[in-house]
Amino acid sequence: MDQKLQYPDSRRSDQEDTYFGVRVPDPYRWLEDDNDPETLNWVEAQNKVTLAYLEGIPYRANVKARLEKLFNYPRYGAPFRNGQHFFYAKNDGLQNQSVYYMQQGLEGTPEVLIDPNHFSPDGTSQLAEFALSKDGKYFAYGISKGGSDWREVHVMEIAGRKTLPDLLKWVKVSDLAWQGNGFYYSRYDAPAPGKELTSSNDDHKVYYHRVGFSQAEDELVYEDKANPQRFHQVMTTEDERFAFLYISDRGKGKVGDALFVRDAAQPGKEWIPLIPEVGDELYYVIDHVGDRILVQTNRNAPNWKVVLIDPKNPGENNWQVVLPERPEPLEAAGTAGGRLFAAYLKDVTTRAYVYGLDGKFENEIALPGLGAATGFAGKRDDTFIFYTFQSFNVPLSIYRYDIATRESTLFRMPEIPHFKPAAYETSQVFYTSKDDGTRVPMFIVHRKGLTLDGNNPALLYGYGGFNNTIAPSFNPLRLALLEQGVVYVSANIRGGAEYGEKWHEAGTKLKKQNVFDDFIAAAEYLIANKYTSPERLAVQGGSNGGLLVGVLANQRPDLVKVVIEQAGVMDMLRFHKFTIGWNWIADYGSSDNEAEFRVLNAYSPIHNIERGRKYPATLITTADHDDRVVPAHSFKYAAELQYAQGGDNPVLIRIDTRSGHGASNTAKSIEQAADIHSFIMWNLGVTPKY
Repeated sequence: MDQKLQYPDSRRSDQEDTYFGVRVPDPYRWLEDDNDPETLNWVEAQNKVTLAYLEGIPYRANVKARLEKLFNYPRYGAPFRNGQHFFYAKNDGLQNQSVYYMQQGLEGTPEVLIDPNHFSPDGTSQLAEFALSKDGKYFAYGISKGGSDWREVHVMEIAGRKTLPDLLKWVKVSDLAWQGNGFYYSRYDAPAPGKELTSSNDDHKVYYHRVGFSQAEDELVYEDKANPQRFHQVMTTEDERFAFLYISDRGKGKVGDALFVRDAAQPGKEWIPLIPEVGDELYYVIDHVGDRILVQTNRNAPNWKVVLIDPKNPGENNWQVVLPERPEPLEAAGTAGGRLFAAYLKDVTTRAYVYGLDGKFENEIALPGLGAATGFAGKRDDTFIFYTFQSFNVPLSIYRYDIATRESTLFRMPEIPHFKPAAYETSQVFYTSKDDGTRVPMFIVHRKGLTLDGNNPALLYGYGGFNNTIAPSFNPLRLALLEQGVVYVSANIRGGAEYGEKWHEAGTKLKKQNVFDDFIAAAEYLIANKYTSPERLAVQGGSNGGLLVGVLANQRPDLVKVVIEQAGVMDMLRFHKFTIGWNWIADYGSSDNEAEFRVLNAYSPIHNIERGRKYPATLITTADHDDRVVPAHSFKYAAELQYAQGGDNPVLIRIDTRSGHGASNTAKSIEQAADIHSFIMWNLGVTPKY
């Protein structure tokens, strides 16, 4: 296994494209056709090489067994209430899918509402979006098959657990928003046979479905044929009085929304504009207070604020500011029991506060420590709510907050066999990024008693995009690395939401190199401060994070020994041509724009691999049902990197079946983690002690 591998033949064609006078080869264009027999044969041959390599790691089976033990404990979701009943999700440990339960009151006997483990024989079909009708009579839910982003929506009559004949197909990027005897949903027209997982998704439509009727009878609520690459989604308020239509145009580079409203208390079905044009600002409806709408927005407030908007006078000059912008970004806001809850981020950790609906401060919610807390919302007549808290060495725990007494009490904390939280410690450091001196936060997790001698194996994780915050989180699978002395590091690089919209915007389009510079600087910090060394450092990222680690491997292969690239966006010149890839133009820009093309072409992982250069040991993962970042990205990247590799480090691609952008069930998640962990430890020289 120390010799250079013999890879399957990957035919190089003379395909070439010209962008603004620049000729760009694309020799593996044929791999974009996932149904072509040549591609299918290539996939089979690649998996054969990868499996042989992984099976040659002597402790791979032991790693998987260890992961199963660490993952095998009951996990609960926070309860939510509808009428007299509470609903929650529970996984006994190794169930492929969590089961949803309902019970009358908190002391009632739990009954199974729906068990997604019965959706498919292999447990790869998942429960996706779901919504309960206001009267508690119906349960609408979507099913994702094999990890695909496509949904099939069904309706259950709750009293008898009876699944009704209602069946809605080709649903994607959709809420299920109840109003009356039906709900709003969003869908596309059926794609061409054989192209369901790759063809561009255009003409997003909103429909209203009445329970008991066929999909063909559904009412078309909204479409926009003039703008085929827009998203249209509808949500409704708790009392179902208001329906809100969100419109986004990310395919044209806009990061914000337009927002329209229907008021059931008013005659007619016209959509009244609150925010008439799509721009670069976001608007999240929280609730309504009387006739006015409570909205969280970053309009003229990069760190967000909460305002009241009167639908009869929606102009910005008439907005009432309820929560003004603060130095810390507002992560989320919700209402419950006549109060307004607001969760802010302070250096990537949550702070939670309670206000009156008029914005008058009442109290801070005392959280159990520094970590990530979510779920501060509920019903208007709630007297208490549930929220969750977790950190790197604290598993997701559920707390009950009493609105009248202002006290939090622990409701449920999992007990994990074989895990001793006190054996690990977490620190947060701040380092300076390249050139511009940006201060970037980073969490470092390891066993207590770490010696800073530069000899520790380490795994650096990053994402850096799409306004996503990478908050402190618990993952039992990560413990298998930590307990073997691996240092785990999470860098909160630009492109995310850690410090509001300015932090996000600084990692987009023409500024995307900032993200890569931040990540490279994180690796340099770990090496300079002797947490690890280049020969003992691995990096990992998925989706946009896969792009991140691919760029690092091209720009600074000397910094790392191992690269784990998962479902990455690797072809930055053609990503917008598949499924909803055009949606990412708002963050990345487009190769159809000359200035943006120059930047994209300068860092696109596939297009910046140098023949004969020595690249790190690389494991690429993707799956056949990934219709978000289509497998062609990973296929073409693997073929190009294998062709160019000038050193002896392996370049392998692991192609899963019946999985999507992430593992589609528990078994597949553990299997994938076992292969990734084994690959990391083998190439970093770690021999697990089991």
